[in-house]
Amino acid sequence: MISIRQRKGIQTTEVSEDYVAQEENVKLENKLPSSCTNRRLWTILSFTVGGTVALCTGLLTSVYLATLHENDLWFSNIKEVEREISFRTECGLYYSYYKQMLQAPTLMQGFHGLIYDNKTESMRTINLLQRMNIYQEVFLSILYRVLPIQKYIEPVYFYIYTLFGLQAMYVTALYITSWLLSGTWLSGLLAAFWYVTNRIDTTRVEFTIPLRENWALPFFAIQIAAITYFLRPNLQPLSQRLTLLAIFISTFLFSLTWQFNQFMMLMQALVLFILDSLDMLPAVKVTWLYGIQLTGLFLVCILQFFNSMILGSLLISFNLSVLIARKLQKNLKTGSFLNRLGKLLLHLFVVLCLTLFLNNIIKKILNLKSDEHIFKFLKAKFGFGATRDFDANLYLCEEAFGLLPFNTFERLSDTLLFYAYIFVLSITVIAALAVAFHNLSDSTNQQSMYKTGEYRIGLKPETAYNLIHTILFGFLALSTMRMKYLWTSHMCVFASFGLCSPEIWELLLKLIHLYNPKRICIMRYSVPILILLYLCYKFWPGMMDELSELREFYDPDTVELMNWINSKTPRKAVFAGSMQLLAGVKLCTGRTLTNHPHYEDNSLRERTKAVYQIYAKRAPEEVHALLRSFGTDYVILEDSICYERRHRRGCRLRDLLDIANGHMMDGPGKNDPDLKLAGHPRFCEEIKRNLPPYTAYFTRVFQNKTFHVYKLSRNK
Repeated sequence: MISIRQRKGIQTTEVSEDYVAQEENVKLENKLPSSCTNRRLWTILSFTVGGTVALCTGLLTSVYLATLHENDLWFSNIKEVEREISFRTECGLYYSYYKQMLQAPTLMQGFHGLIYDNKTESMRTINLLQRMNIYQEVFLSILYRVLPIQKYIEPVYFYIYTLFGLQAMYVTALYITSWLLSGTWLSGLLAAFWYVTNRIDTTRVEFTIPLRENWALPFFAIQIAAITYFLRPNLQPLSQRLTLLAIFISTFLFSLTWQFNQFMMLMQALVLFILDSLDMLPAVKVTWLYGIQLTGLFLVCILQFFNSMILGSLLISFNLSVLIARKLQKNLKTGSFLNRLGKLLLHLFVVLCLTLFLNNIIKKILNLKSDEHIFKFLKAKFGFGATRDFDANLYLCEEAFGLLPFNTFERLSDTLLFYAYIFVLSITVIAALAVAFHNLSDSTNQQSMYKTGEYRIGLKPETAYNLIHTILFGFLALSTMRMKYLWTSHMCVFASFGLCSPEIWELLLKLIHLYNPKRICIMRYSVPILILLYLCYKFWPGMMDELSELREFYDPDTVELMNWINSKTPRKAVFAGSMQLLAGVKLCTGRTLTNHPHYEDNSLRERTKAVYQIYAKRAPEEVHALLRSFGTDYVILEDSICYERRHRRGCRLRDLLDIANGHMMDGPGKNDPDLKLAGHPRFCEEIKRNLPPYTAYFTRVFQNKTFHVYKLSRNK
């Protein structure tokens, strides 16, 4: 419980009555296994069974997802080029470095090729270990080369089985977090069941295997489990040190494997800041967690050759600002309610100003512009003015970066997860508000729970942490659909914990005047068991049908393109095209690219916009000059982009280019009054007519139903 004690004015009889009620509750729970009189033996048995179930649940989930992947693509039967094409967009780019390391004559040559890479971006030598989070590919390639397993498992299977194995860790960590919060492993089992039955909204690993989040989120879940245990009061020194080590390792691995780590950990730092300001967490433990975040991020920064985007992150500025502000405002948690509230608002203002000041200073010193597209996107997304910025609009028009669709809640409601989550969230929010108000009102701040009339309202530090965590990540998911996987998985944990928590049921039953220790035990075990039975009854047949449904990968046009590139173009040829397609070109053919999907670099974003003029209204000589400035030998045009219908008008790639170029968009609809008619037709359409102004610069060398490849003349 929070580290506060009873006021001196409370009568002894009240304390003793509460104590007796708690003792009765504990005794009843201890007597649940009537045949077992030894509490220690029962604890060991429960831990053994719960741990075994946790491991089995994680492994079964991993096997289930791997089977779905196999059934969907017939991965074991398709050709190698088809397997590689199945790693679409940025997934293919990341996997290509694993393949590159395996094909290198020696490990040292492989490292050298990554540190001095001149094939990912033509006419530039970049350090891939600095720019991208690909240490996991490096580590796996070393393992595969060192271990005597080449005869037994193909490289691609070693890679994907590692990712599915991490899913087992992920589910086990969610299970353990729920168990730690509720005190019963039944809660963990329910969390795991909800994770699987809501698979569409909790993970996408089976069809985007190499995506960075699939590497990172298992470590994030382990970190949350470790923090949940760390925030428990009265930990033994050894347990506390081991838990801090687990938090540090998981934080470090999470940061190392995902380029968006700093934004997720900034949300986590905000959770700690809110709870520390309201005196709902021990200040010493909060300081430790701030320090671990900073240390982990600095270590990743070193491994990534002092990546400036990490040094200029808001997380570093925020954590330093909080620690400085706490030193400046030592008496923050003393005084009357209004006094403390005023100090709290001043503290918030100081931290905010200091964060912005430090961040601006660091960015000016480092001349950092790598993350400016994110802030442009956020500014436009939340209505702080429309933008014609190509990069910001590229994000705004993607469904993954839009608001969370309403049908998500319909799916979550079908499994009863959303209803249970709202039920638990409502009760814990009420308890948190009561405790927060009491903490701000009581300058002594030493009471273990807030007592109002006949109701005792308490909130454990680990519960308070997970409550604010789920609220903030919920807002993040609602605003940006791609981030829903952070929220929905934790939603499973939080809802299952609440249904199995004696504190939640005690508060609810007291509020409706039905409190009884026996009823608490009945509710906390019967409700989750009934939900588990419902989930098995409703979703087991569908899961079996899903496992028996067999499909096959089929993309003959892309396979034909990759085979043609491999057989008909020089090994050193430079290719231009869409970011998504070029990632596949890099993986399947090893050719040099002009641009790629890893968008966290300002010069790359400018280069991508220049290359994408092939879909704009530009003269052939202008497009040729732009492409040749990047050393391009071949350009790939895609009908699916040139004649795109997937997005609405204003969000098609050609529309974004027209707006950025100041040209009027095609088709019926309004245009901004300052947009002008372009002086040239759309390049990707006009080039197919083989008119002299185009054939003078471009020669078509390959064509199928989807792709058109043109070779650029060198003498123009």
